[in-house]
Amino acid sequence: MFNPYLSLVAVSLLATAAAQAEIARPVIQRDATGLVTITAAPGAVIYYTINGSDPDQKGAGVYLAPLQLPCKAVVKARSFDSSPVATTTLDAQGDAPTPPRTVIPVTQNRNWSSYNWEQRHNSRCALVRERKPALIFIGDSITHFMEGKDVWKKYYEPRNVVNLGFGWDMTENVLWRLQQGELDGYSPKVAVVMIGTNNRDSNSSADIATGIRAICTEIHQRTPATKILLLGIFPRGEKPDAGRQKLEEINKLISAFDGRDGITFLDIGAKFLGADGTISKDIMGDFLHPTPKGYEVWAEAMEPTLKKLFGE
Repeated sequence: MFNPYLSLVAVSLLATAAAQAEIARPVIQRDATGLVTITAAPGAVIYYTINGSDPDQKGAGVYLAPLQLPCKAVVKARSFDSSPVATTTLDAQGDAPTPPRTVIPVTQNRNWSSYNWEQRHNSRCALVRERKPALIFIGDSITHFMEGKDVWKKYYEPRNVVNLGFGWDMTENVLWRLQQGELDGYSPKVAVVMIGTNNRDSNSSADIATGIRAICTEIHQRTPATKILLLGIFPRGEKPDAGRQKLEEINKLISAFDGRDGITFLDIGAKFLGADGTISKDIMGDFLHPTPKGYEVWAEAMEPTLKKLFGE
């Protein structure tokens, strides 16, 4: 039997839910300087993309700070769990060129439920303020996993080191981190930089090299006295292949940065390879991340150059 009262209640509930969802829709704004801000209800976690794809909790960055986007972009945002997607299409401001994605600082767009990128960033910012390290390592999981190993304790802890390696990071994620506190309040003697392997399958060699150069520029501008030891991207994969060749192309491009803005380029990739060009499991267990033995190879190959940069 039709119940008009229940029908009215259902309509009212639907209207309320729709109104709440609409209120929760994030607001995307850009100012005259190209700074994009995204706002939502207090306490909401905002996920965003800048490539026009719909943001979700597994493939979008979490909005933590305004984005510098004077260029053309399609920004989408939503606050989970119930917000509709807000979309803003931005035209270039003036003659601002569209840069490669590798140099647009953004938060990581991996699954945050399996790796708390924000938490690690906040802890690293606090740690560098506390320690004011003389040595920092900047990179992705290859660098992150070196921390705590015997080589780390032997070679680097005595030099007052902080590890700024983050799992799954790309160049654009490193840029965001460096601009949002990880280089604030101290001037390390040496910054060891090794990044780019996670960009390999998403970006061109030239764009990846441009992203790496942007990271070095960011370091130099913030701490001009810091010497930058830029490492060639390590080889990966059991055997030589097209992916390995692309990494070699990137390394050739970034080798040209040697001698500029305090940069010393060092390619130790050959140290991880057998005579036939293969990588053994006792050097890299998954043919990407070094084993303890592989980290020892890294440390020993880098030590003479690091000593020179430290003036030891």
